[in-house]
Amino acid sequence: MKKSIYLASGVVAVVSLAACQSMEQGTGQKASSNLESRSSSSAKGSVNFVWQGNEVLVTGSFSGLKPNSEHGFHVHEKGDCSAPDATSAGGHFNPDTKAHGMPGSGSNHAGDMPNIKTDAGGNATYSAKLSGFAVNTGASGIVGRSVVVHRDPDDYKSQPAGNSGPRIACGLIK
Repeated sequence: MKKSIYLASGVVAVVSLAACQSMEQGTGQKASSNLESRSSSSAKGSVNFVWQGNEVLVTGSFSGLKPNSEHGFHVHEKGDCSAPDATSAGGHFNPDTKAHGMPGSGSNHAGDMPNIKTDAGGNATYSAKLSGFAVNTGASGIVGRSVVVHRDPDDYKSQPAGNSGPRIACGLIK
């Protein structure tokens, strides 16, 4: 009799665990951010996040960036862009305490994203499908955090942040 009760409890635990894991998938949940200039730059932009199963589609448009260049682009841990240099946004969003790295490598911060690539006018459109974060307010969620554009490209290897230079645009993710 005790084994039956223990087995039933185990089944309940497995079902509960499966339900928690499935909550980290989404269909259509959205968030967005309007980025404002920081560090005396003229950079600005808008970013949208749409949850699609285990991935998040990140799209954006940017202006006022250095022409024909790349810029580091990350989700940062705090939803605070109040500092003139955006340092109030904290470090890269990293709920799993991983090293900084190439997005999608499995060994990267949840907030690491591919660089933004600009055209001859310093404008850019952006689209990437990423995993490692959720479009909600949970432990792995990005809602209430910030998104930051850096002056220089992310090298995807320097620790802790890819050597991407000053923060030139910042926006809250809502």
